[in-house]
Amino acid sequence: MGSLAESADWAALDPDFAAGKRAIVAGDWNGAIKALTSAGLRDDRNADIQNYLGYAYRRLRQLDPAMRHYQAALTLNPRHRSAHEHLGETYLVQGNLAKAEEHLATLERICLIPCDDYDDLKRAIAEYNKIARR
Repeated sequence: MGSLAESADWAALDPDFAAGKRAIVAGDWNGAIKALTSAGLRDDRNADIQNYLGYAYRRLRQLDPAMRHYQAALTLNPRHRSAHEHLGETYLVQGNLAKAEEHLATLERICLIPCDDYDDLKRAIAEYNKIARR
């Protein structure tokens, strides 16, 4: 899910953002959505909040809101590696390999050196392909 330390400075500024991140670590997806939604109302330019909201919704298997939040994160920051990874993984859940591969290609361009987000999505696509061939 990317480094939680990436946005530690934001967490220090907003207790709801901090609470949302703690809820994600604890697997409390509904608690995360509640806290992060509050944080997002105050800070509607924060791609990290949108990415975390997408992640929490995806863990609840609510793919439409998950995708909306990932896309919002990418609108705010088109180079948000974690959002590209998670959106690609969501496309795999929906069986859309071509879209997942588009996000992998984007990550390849963004990550000038190897990065976990690229590696994780590449691994997910490989797993998807292995299952699809059975």
